Amino acid sequence: MAIERKLASIQEILSITPIEGADRIECAQVLGWKCVGNKGQFKVGDRCVYFEVDSFLPIDERFEFLRKSSYRKHEKLGEGYRLRTQRFRGQISQGLLQPLSILPEGDYEIGDDVSGILGVRKWDLEELEEESSNKRRFPEGIPKTDELRIQSCPELIEELIQCGEYYITTKMDGASTTMYLRDGHFGVCTRNLEVQDEERSKSWSYAHRLDIPSKVMALGREIAIQGELCGPGIQGNRLGLDKTEWYIFTILDLEGGDSRRMGYDEMMEIVSVLGLDAVPLEERGASFPYKSVEDLIERAKGNYPSGRSKEGIVIRPVKPVYSRSLTGWLSVKVINNDYLLKER
Repeated sequence: MAIERKLASIQEILSITPIEGADRIECAQVLGWKCVGNKGQFKVGDRCVYFEVDSFLPIDERFEFLRKSSYRKHEKLGEGYRLRTQRFRGQISQGLLQPLSILPEGDYEIGDDVSGILGVRKWDLEELEEESSNKRRFPEGIPKTDELRIQSCPELIEELIQCGEYYITTKMDGASTTMYLRDGHFGVCTRNLEVQDEERSKSWSYAHRLDIPSKVMALGREIAIQGELCGPGIQGNRLGLDKTEWYIFTILDLEGGDSRRMGYDEMMEIVSVLGLDAVPLEERGASFPYKSVEDLIERAKGNYPSGRSKEGIVIRPVKPVYSRSLTGWLSVKVINNDYLLKER
């Protein structure tokens, strides 16, 4: 089971740097994240509670100071405070740092996930979209499609350096969609749920348009295909597409009861046979050349053909490698800061 994202966790202040022209604020770093906060609130080595970007904090006196900048009300998520990427005096700030005193008394270790204790949820409107009137649980044995950001696990850079041949693809901005064939059943899923074949379902409509169920069955293999569904009516259609398209980033071999992630070349062979499109390949090399989080954040910049800021990049070994840090297949995303600032 791969490591899950911790929206609120116990972390250590690794460095503190001044912000030019700012008398009351400074920049503190935890993991690979940099956060702007009040000057003197923390010192290097202090433990704190770190809240990631896209955390949705509950209405609570402890977070009332966020009301002016972060209050949101949604008909399904309810009320709360959404954390976004911001810029203060030219310094990018991603997340929020708070003292341990906001937690109930207890023994806390660095890395502990305290999201549940604090009532923190993920702000994820994609998962709220009604695509089908009848949904089922996501099928067991097929991993969901949530990549960890490099800032949350900087040690993955060393793993990528050690793994040898790598590739980088564009992170397409849409809705995560999985289609699979197992035990004679063809299913279609959003990020967290399997949906019924209905006209209102964009993913099922796409599957029928390209005759994907029949093509997958003709392969004679039990597989799961995962990709980003993009187009009109999906996440603002930042790619500027005229019709729905599906960009494949993972294919899993489900035979034998386990799910094996295929390497890039094997995946592309099946993508070609099925007549599908893969996420755009930006770079492929024999050895990973990026040495720091800052290098990768710079590498993630760029635009879609539509001219709008791209969401970022995804990095993987050409041949799947098990990650010690993730306890799963090695794969990481780097989000484009321009996208976070302009598009969100």
